[in-house]
Amino acid sequence: MRAPGARRLRALAFVAALGAVTAFTARRPPGGAAQDAVPRNAARGTHPPGAAEGAVPGGGRSGGRADVAEDAEGSDARRTAPGTRLWDWAELFRVSALFTVPGDALAGAAATGRGPGRGTFLAIGSSLCLYHAGMALNDWADRDEDAVDRPHRPLPSGRISPAAALTAAGALTATGLALAARAGRAPLALATTLAATVWAYDLRLKHTAAGPAAMATARALDLVLGATATRPRALAAALPHAALLGAHTYAVTTVSRNETRGGSSTAPLAALVTTTAIAAVTTDAARTLRRLRTSGRPPAATTRHGAGGGRRARPAAPPTARPPDLPQAMTALASAVYAGTALTPYLHAALNPSPPLTQRAVGGGIRAMIPLQAALAARSGSGASAAAVLALGPVARRIARKVSPT
Repeated sequence: MRAPGARRLRALAFVAALGAVTAFTARRPPGGAAQDAVPRNAARGTHPPGAAEGAVPGGGRSGGRADVAEDAEGSDARRTAPGTRLWDWAELFRVSALFTVPGDALAGAAATGRGPGRGTFLAIGSSLCLYHAGMALNDWADRDEDAVDRPHRPLPSGRISPAAALTAAGALTATGLALAARAGRAPLALATTLAATVWAYDLRLKHTAAGPAAMATARALDLVLGATATRPRALAAALPHAALLGAHTYAVTTVSRNETRGGSSTAPLAALVTTTAIAAVTTDAARTLRRLRTSGRPPAATTRHGAGGGRRARPAAPPTARPPDLPQAMTALASAVYAGTALTPYLHAALNPSPPLTQRAVGGGIRAMIPLQAALAARSGSGASAAAVLALGPVARRIARKVSPT
Protein backbone atom coordinates (compact mmCIF):
# COMPACT_ATOMS: atom_id res chain seq x y z
CA MET A 1 0.00 0.00 0.00
CA ARG A 2 1.30 3.43 -0.93
CA ALA A 3 1.73 6.07 1.74
CA PRO A 4 -1.11 8.66 1.80
CA GLY A 5 1.26 11.42 0.78
CA ALA A 6 2.91 9.57 -2.10
CA ARG A 7 0.94 11.39 -4.80
CA ARG A 8 1.66 14.74 -3.19
CA LEU A 9 5.37 13.93 -3.01
CA ARG A 10 5.41 13.06 -6.73
CA ALA A 11 3.70 16.35 -7.55
CA LEU A 12 6.20 18.27 -5.43
CA ALA A 13 9.09 16.48 -7.11
CA PHE A 14 7.73 17.37 -10.53
CA VAL A 15 7.33 21.04 -9.55
CA ALA A 16 10.86 21.02 -8.12
CA ALA A 17 12.22 19.68 -11.42
CA LEU A 18 10.50 22.45 -13.36
CA GLY A 19 11.83 24.96 -10.86
CA ALA A 20 15.37 23.68 -11.35
CA VAL A 21 15.09 24.10 -15.10
CA THR A 22 13.68 27.60 -14.59
CA ALA A 23 16.56 28.56 -12.32
CA PHE A 24 19.11 27.19 -14.77
CA THR A 25 17.70 28.87 -17.85
CA ALA A 26 17.24 32.18 -16.04
CA ARG A 27 21.02 32.62 -16.21
CA ARG A 28 22.73 33.64 -19.42
CA PRO A 29 25.77 31.53 -20.24
CA PRO A 30 29.24 33.05 -20.02
CA GLY A 31 30.00 35.20 -22.99
CA GLY A 32 26.33 35.93 -23.65
CA ALA A 33 23.73 33.70 -25.23
CA ALA A 34 23.11 35.22 -28.59
CA GLN A 35 19.73 34.34 -29.97
CA ASP A 36 18.95 33.10 -33.43
CA ALA A 37 19.85 35.68 -36.03
CA VAL A 38 18.16 34.04 -39.01
CA PRO A 39 14.60 32.66 -38.96
CA ARG A 40 13.98 29.00 -39.58
CA ASN A 41 12.58 27.82 -42.86
CA ALA A 42 8.85 28.07 -43.40
CA ALA A 43 8.18 24.43 -42.70
CA ARG A 44 9.43 24.64 -39.12
CA GLY A 45 7.07 26.97 -37.35
CA THR A 46 5.41 24.77 -34.78
CA HIS A 47 6.02 21.29 -33.59
CA PRO A 48 4.06 19.03 -31.29
CA PRO A 49 5.60 16.94 -28.54
CA GLY A 50 8.66 15.29 -29.98
CA ALA A 51 8.07 16.65 -33.46
CA ALA A 52 11.03 18.96 -33.23
CA GLU A 53 10.44 22.53 -32.20
CA GLY A 54 8.11 25.34 -31.54
CA ALA A 55 4.92 24.12 -29.91
CA VAL A 56 5.64 26.29 -26.95
CA PRO A 57 4.62 29.75 -25.81
CA GLY A 58 6.81 32.48 -27.11
CA GLY A 59 7.69 30.77 -30.36
CA GLY A 60 9.70 32.59 -32.97
CA ARG A 61 12.46 34.98 -32.04
CA SER A 62 11.51 35.45 -28.41
CA GLY A 63 14.92 36.57 -27.31
CA GLY A 64 15.47 39.15 -30.03
CA ARG A 65 17.85 39.14 -33.00
CA ALA A 66 21.60 39.43 -32.62
CA ASP A 67 23.86 40.46 -35.46
CA VAL A 68 26.20 37.92 -36.98
CA ALA A 69 29.35 39.32 -35.38
CA GLU A 70 27.87 39.31 -31.90
CA ASP A 71 26.54 35.81 -32.39
CA ALA A 72 29.87 34.50 -33.58
CA GLU A 73 31.57 36.09 -30.60
CA GLY A 74 29.03 34.54 -28.25
CA SER A 75 29.55 31.13 -29.84
CA ASP A 76 33.31 31.33 -29.36
CA ALA A 77 32.87 32.37 -25.76
CA ARG A 78 30.53 29.51 -25.06
CA ARG A 79 32.87 27.08 -26.75
CA THR A 80 35.85 28.06 -24.61
CA ALA A 81 34.27 29.00 -21.31
CA PRO A 82 34.15 26.23 -18.69
CA GLY A 83 30.81 24.76 -17.71
CA THR A 84 28.91 25.91 -20.80
CA ARG A 85 28.48 22.53 -22.52
CA LEU A 86 25.33 22.01 -20.48
CA TRP A 87 24.02 25.26 -21.92
CA ASP A 88 24.78 24.04 -25.45
CA TRP A 89 22.59 21.00 -24.85
CA ALA A 90 19.89 23.20 -23.33
CA GLU A 91 19.94 25.24 -26.52
CA LEU A 92 19.76 22.12 -28.67
CA PHE A 93 16.83 20.73 -26.68
CA ARG A 94 15.04 24.14 -26.51
CA VAL A 95 14.45 23.72 -22.78
CA SER A 96 11.92 26.55 -22.83
CA ALA A 97 9.69 24.25 -24.85
CA LEU A 98 9.26 21.72 -22.06
CA PHE A 99 6.59 23.85 -20.36
CA THR A 100 4.14 23.12 -23.15
CA VAL A 101 4.38 19.35 -22.62
CA PRO A 102 2.80 18.59 -19.18
CA GLY A 103 -0.52 20.15 -20.19
CA ASP A 104 -1.17 17.41 -22.74
CA ALA A 105 -1.03 14.62 -20.17
CA LEU A 106 -2.92 16.62 -17.54
CA ALA A 107 -5.71 17.43 -20.01
CA GLY A 108 -5.82 13.76 -21.00
CA ALA A 109 -5.98 12.68 -17.37
CA ALA A 110 -8.82 15.13 -16.70
CA ALA A 111 -10.78 13.65 -19.61
CA THR A 112 -10.84 10.30 -17.80
CA GLY A 113 -12.57 11.78 -14.75
CA ARG A 114 -9.64 10.97 -12.49
CA GLY A 115 -6.98 13.11 -10.89
CA PRO A 116 -3.32 12.85 -11.93
CA GLY A 117 -1.62 9.76 -10.55
CA ARG A 118 1.52 7.72 -10.98
CA GLY A 119 0.70 6.84 -14.57
CA THR A 120 0.06 10.48 -15.42
CA PHE A 121 3.51 11.54 -14.24
CA LEU A 122 5.09 8.64 -16.11
CA ALA A 123 3.30 9.87 -19.24
CA ILE A 124 4.61 13.39 -18.67
CA GLY A 125 8.15 12.04 -18.36
CA SER A 126 7.71 9.98 -21.51
CA SER A 127 6.37 12.99 -23.41
CA LEU A 128 9.26 15.17 -22.29
CA CYS A 129 11.78 12.59 -23.48
CA LEU A 130 10.08 12.13 -26.86
CA TYR A 131 9.72 15.90 -27.27
CA HIS A 132 13.41 16.56 -26.75
CA ALA A 133 14.34 13.54 -28.85
CA GLY A 134 12.50 15.24 -31.68
CA MET A 135 14.36 18.47 -31.03
CA ALA A 136 17.75 16.79 -31.34
CA LEU A 137 16.65 14.73 -34.34
CA ASN A 138 15.32 17.84 -36.08
CA ASP A 139 18.70 19.59 -35.84
CA TRP A 140 20.51 16.45 -36.94
CA ALA A 141 18.28 16.12 -40.01
CA ASP A 142 18.63 19.82 -40.89
CA ARG A 143 22.32 20.27 -40.09
CA ASP A 144 23.30 21.03 -43.70
CA GLU A 145 20.52 23.56 -44.07
CA ASP A 146 21.36 25.16 -40.72
CA ALA A 147 25.00 25.48 -41.77
CA VAL A 148 23.78 28.05 -44.30
CA ASP A 149 20.82 29.67 -42.56
CA ARG A 150 21.80 29.44 -38.88
CA PRO A 151 25.48 28.62 -38.52
CA HIS A 152 25.47 29.62 -34.84
CA ARG A 153 23.23 26.68 -33.83
CA PRO A 154 24.94 23.97 -31.71
CA LEU A 155 25.49 21.46 -34.54
CA PRO A 156 26.75 23.66 -37.40
CA SER A 157 28.89 25.70 -34.98
CA GLY A 158 30.62 22.53 -33.82
CA ARG A 159 29.62 22.87 -30.17
CA ILE A 160 27.77 19.54 -30.41
CA SER A 161 28.62 16.87 -32.95
CA PRO A 162 25.96 15.40 -35.25
CA ALA A 163 26.75 11.93 -33.90
CA ALA A 164 26.13 13.10 -30.33
CA ALA A 165 22.82 14.69 -31.31
CA LEU A 166 21.64 11.54 -33.09
CA THR A 167 22.72 9.39 -30.14
CA ALA A 168 20.82 11.68 -27.76
CA ALA A 169 17.71 11.41 -29.93
CA GLY A 170 17.89 7.63 -29.85
CA ALA A 171 18.58 7.47 -26.11
CA LEU A 172 15.75 9.87 -25.26
CA THR A 173 13.35 7.92 -27.46
CA ALA A 174 14.27 4.69 -25.69
CA THR A 175 13.88 6.36 -22.29
CA GLY A 176 10.49 7.75 -23.25
CA LEU A 177 9.29 4.31 -24.32
CA ALA A 178 10.64 2.75 -21.12
CA LEU A 179 8.72 5.25 -18.98
CA ALA A 180 5.57 4.59 -20.97
CA ALA A 181 6.04 0.85 -20.48
CA ARG A 182 6.07 1.40 -16.71
CA ALA A 183 2.61 2.96 -17.07
CA GLY A 184 1.14 -0.05 -18.88
CA ARG A 185 0.66 -1.72 -22.25
CA ALA A 186 -1.76 0.83 -23.67
CA PRO A 187 0.52 3.81 -22.89
CA LEU A 188 3.47 1.91 -24.40
CA ALA A 189 1.54 1.30 -27.62
CA LEU A 190 0.61 4.96 -27.85
CA ALA A 191 4.13 6.15 -27.02
CA THR A 192 5.52 3.85 -29.72
CA THR A 193 3.11 5.33 -32.25
CA LEU A 194 4.02 8.82 -31.10
CA ALA A 195 7.74 8.11 -31.41
CA ALA A 196 7.24 6.71 -34.92
CA THR A 197 5.32 9.86 -35.87
CA VAL A 198 8.12 12.05 -34.50
CA TRP A 199 10.85 10.27 -36.43
CA ALA A 200 8.78 10.13 -39.62
CA TYR A 201 8.08 13.84 -39.40
CA ASP A 202 11.69 14.90 -38.80
CA LEU A 203 13.24 12.58 -41.36
CA ARG A 204 10.63 12.59 -44.12
CA LEU A 205 7.28 14.36 -43.70
CA LYS A 206 8.40 17.82 -42.58
CA HIS A 207 8.62 19.35 -46.04
CA THR A 208 5.65 17.52 -47.53
CA ALA A 209 1.93 18.20 -47.57
CA ALA A 210 1.53 15.64 -44.80
CA GLY A 211 3.65 17.71 -42.38
CA PRO A 212 0.81 19.59 -40.62
CA ALA A 213 -1.23 16.40 -40.29
CA ALA A 214 1.75 14.58 -38.78
CA MET A 215 2.26 17.28 -36.17
CA ALA A 216 -1.44 17.40 -35.35
CA THR A 217 -1.41 13.63 -34.94
CA ALA A 218 1.59 13.77 -32.62
CA ARG A 219 -0.01 16.39 -30.39
CA ALA A 220 -3.28 14.45 -30.22
CA LEU A 221 -1.44 11.22 -29.42
CA ASP A 222 0.35 12.94 -26.57
CA LEU A 223 -2.94 13.89 -24.93
CA VAL A 224 -4.33 10.36 -25.37
CA LEU A 225 -1.09 9.00 -23.88
CA GLY A 226 -1.79 10.93 -20.68
CA ALA A 227 -5.36 9.63 -20.61
CA THR A 228 -4.51 5.95 -21.03
CA ALA A 229 -1.64 6.20 -18.54
CA THR A 230 -4.13 7.52 -15.99
CA ARG A 231 -6.92 5.11 -16.88
CA PRO A 232 -6.03 2.35 -19.39
CA ARG A 233 -9.50 2.03 -20.94
CA ALA A 234 -10.15 5.75 -21.31
CA LEU A 235 -9.21 6.09 -24.98
CA ALA A 236 -12.70 7.00 -26.16
CA ALA A 237 -13.16 9.62 -23.44
CA ALA A 238 -10.00 11.48 -24.51
CA LEU A 239 -10.62 11.50 -28.26
CA PRO A 240 -12.81 14.65 -28.42
CA HIS A 241 -10.22 16.75 -26.60
CA ALA A 242 -7.40 15.19 -28.61
CA ALA A 243 -9.23 16.22 -31.79
CA LEU A 244 -9.51 19.83 -30.57
CA LEU A 245 -5.83 19.97 -29.68
CA GLY A 246 -4.89 18.40 -33.00
CA ALA A 247 -7.04 20.87 -34.93
CA HIS A 248 -5.31 23.78 -33.23
CA THR A 249 -1.89 22.31 -33.99
CA TYR A 250 -2.82 21.75 -37.62
CA ALA A 251 -3.97 25.37 -38.00
CA VAL A 252 -0.80 26.83 -36.46
CA THR A 253 1.43 24.56 -38.51
CA THR A 254 -0.29 25.58 -41.74
CA VAL A 255 0.28 29.25 -40.94
CA SER A 256 3.93 28.57 -40.09
CA ARG A 257 4.65 27.37 -43.61
CA ASN A 258 4.55 30.97 -44.83
CA GLU A 259 6.21 32.64 -41.86
CA THR A 260 9.44 33.54 -43.67
CA ARG A 261 7.94 34.70 -46.95
CA GLY A 262 4.36 35.70 -46.11
CA GLY A 263 1.97 36.40 -48.96
CA SER A 264 -0.90 34.10 -47.96
CA SER A 265 -4.07 35.26 -46.22
CA THR A 266 -5.78 31.90 -46.57
CA ALA A 267 -3.88 30.07 -43.83
CA PRO A 268 -4.26 32.73 -41.09
CA LEU A 269 -7.92 33.22 -42.02
CA ALA A 270 -8.55 29.48 -41.73
CA ALA A 271 -6.68 29.45 -38.41
CA LEU A 272 -8.86 32.34 -37.24
CA VAL A 273 -12.01 30.37 -38.00
CA THR A 274 -10.59 27.21 -36.41
CA THR A 275 -9.59 29.03 -33.22
CA THR A 276 -13.01 30.66 -32.94
CA ALA A 277 -14.71 27.29 -33.30
CA ILE A 278 -12.43 25.64 -30.73
CA ALA A 279 -13.01 28.47 -28.23
CA ALA A 280 -16.76 28.13 -28.73
CA VAL A 281 -16.64 24.39 -28.12
CA THR A 282 -14.49 24.62 -25.00
CA THR A 283 -16.79 27.22 -23.42
CA ASP A 284 -20.01 25.45 -24.48
CA ALA A 285 -21.12 28.62 -26.25
CA ALA A 286 -24.36 27.09 -27.55
CA ARG A 287 -25.52 26.23 -24.05
CA THR A 288 -24.60 29.72 -22.85
CA LEU A 289 -26.65 31.30 -25.64
CA ARG A 290 -29.66 29.19 -24.72
CA ARG A 291 -29.37 30.33 -21.14
CA LEU A 292 -29.21 33.96 -22.24
CA ARG A 293 -32.33 33.58 -24.38
CA THR A 294 -34.35 32.10 -21.54
CA SER A 295 -33.03 34.36 -18.80
CA GLY A 296 -35.37 37.23 -19.75
CA ARG A 297 -38.53 35.14 -19.74
CA PRO A 298 -40.87 35.47 -16.75
CA PRO A 299 -40.94 32.44 -14.49
CA ALA A 300 -43.71 29.95 -15.04
CA ALA A 301 -46.70 30.36 -12.73
CA THR A 302 -47.89 27.70 -10.36
CA THR A 303 -51.42 27.14 -9.15
CA ARG A 304 -53.04 26.52 -5.84
CA HIS A 305 -56.56 25.86 -4.72
CA GLY A 306 -58.48 28.77 -3.31
CA ALA A 307 -61.04 28.70 -0.51
CA GLY A 308 -63.95 28.16 -2.97
CA GLY A 309 -62.32 25.25 -4.66
CA GLY A 310 -61.13 27.37 -7.58
CA ARG A 311 -57.59 27.89 -8.69
CA ARG A 312 -55.57 31.00 -8.81
CA ALA A 313 -52.16 31.55 -10.27
CA ARG A 314 -49.18 32.19 -8.08
CA PRO A 315 -45.88 33.28 -9.60
CA ALA A 316 -43.06 30.87 -9.13
CA ALA A 317 -40.21 31.88 -6.91
CA PRO A 318 -37.29 33.30 -8.87
CA PRO A 319 -34.42 30.89 -9.25
CA THR A 320 -31.50 31.49 -6.96
CA ALA A 321 -28.24 32.31 -8.68
CA ARG A 322 -25.46 29.86 -7.93
CA PRO A 323 -21.88 31.04 -8.32
CA PRO A 324 -19.82 29.01 -10.79
CA ASP A 325 -17.53 26.37 -9.33
CA LEU A 326 -13.77 26.24 -9.95
CA PRO A 327 -13.86 24.15 -13.16
CA GLN A 328 -16.48 26.43 -14.72
CA ALA A 329 -14.55 29.54 -13.77
CA MET A 330 -11.28 28.08 -15.03
CA THR A 331 -12.90 27.00 -18.29
CA ALA A 332 -14.13 30.51 -18.95
CA LEU A 333 -10.80 32.08 -17.98
CA ALA A 334 -8.61 29.67 -19.95
CA SER A 335 -10.84 29.85 -23.03
CA ALA A 336 -10.75 33.64 -22.92
CA VAL A 337 -6.95 33.62 -22.65
CA TYR A 338 -6.76 31.11 -25.49
CA ALA A 339 -8.94 33.19 -27.82
CA GLY A 340 -7.27 36.46 -26.85
CA THR A 341 -3.80 35.06 -27.43
CA ALA A 342 -4.43 33.60 -30.87
CA LEU A 343 -7.23 35.54 -32.59
CA THR A 344 -5.71 39.02 -32.84
CA PRO A 345 -2.40 37.90 -34.43
CA TYR A 346 -4.32 35.69 -36.87
CA LEU A 347 -6.54 38.61 -37.85
CA HIS A 348 -3.54 40.89 -38.44
CA ALA A 349 -1.84 38.26 -40.58
CA ALA A 350 -5.01 37.68 -42.58
CA LEU A 351 -5.35 41.41 -43.31
CA ASN A 352 -1.66 41.89 -44.05
CA PRO A 353 0.17 38.59 -44.66
CA SER A 354 3.67 40.05 -44.41
CA PRO A 355 6.45 37.89 -42.94
CA PRO A 356 6.63 39.81 -39.61
CA LEU A 357 2.87 39.60 -39.02
CA THR A 358 2.77 35.98 -40.12
CA GLN A 359 5.54 35.17 -37.65
CA ARG A 360 3.58 36.93 -34.92
CA ALA A 361 0.55 34.86 -35.82
CA VAL A 362 2.60 31.68 -35.46
CA GLY A 363 3.90 32.88 -32.11
CA GLY A 364 0.38 33.67 -30.96
CA GLY A 365 -0.83 30.23 -31.96
CA ILE A 366 2.05 28.60 -30.12
CA ARG A 367 1.49 30.64 -26.97
CA ALA A 368 -2.20 29.72 -27.09
CA MET A 369 -1.36 26.03 -26.68
CA ILE A 370 -1.08 26.22 -22.89
CA PRO A 371 -4.40 28.01 -22.21
CA LEU A 372 -6.09 25.56 -24.58
CA GLN A 373 -4.74 22.65 -22.56
CA ALA A 374 -5.97 24.36 -19.39
CA ALA A 375 -9.42 24.92 -20.89
CA LEU A 376 -9.70 21.26 -21.88
CA ALA A 377 -8.70 20.14 -18.39
CA ALA A 378 -11.20 22.50 -16.76
CA ARG A 379 -13.94 21.46 -19.18
CA SER A 380 -13.50 17.91 -17.91
CA GLY A 381 -14.02 19.10 -14.34
CA SER A 382 -10.41 19.36 -13.16
CA GLY A 383 -10.06 22.97 -12.10
CA ALA A 384 -6.88 22.32 -10.12
CA SER A 385 -5.08 20.78 -13.13
CA ALA A 386 -6.28 23.65 -15.30
CA ALA A 387 -4.89 26.20 -12.86
CA ALA A 388 -1.54 24.38 -12.74
CA VAL A 389 -1.29 24.26 -16.53
CA LEU A 390 -2.31 27.90 -16.94
CA ALA A 391 0.40 28.93 -14.49
CA LEU A 392 3.05 27.50 -16.83
CA GLY A 393 2.35 30.16 -19.47
CA PRO A 394 4.15 33.13 -17.86
CA VAL A 395 7.07 30.91 -16.85
CA ALA A 396 7.43 29.59 -20.40
CA ARG A 397 7.36 33.11 -21.79
CA ARG A 398 10.13 34.18 -19.42
CA ILE A 399 12.35 31.22 -20.18
CA ALA A 400 11.82 31.69 -23.92
CA ARG A 401 13.62 35.03 -23.62
CA LYS A 402 16.73 33.14 -22.51
CA VAL A 403 16.59 30.05 -24.70
CA SER A 404 14.81 30.33 -28.03
CA PRO A 405 12.18 27.61 -28.48
CA THR A 406 12.85 27.41 -32.23
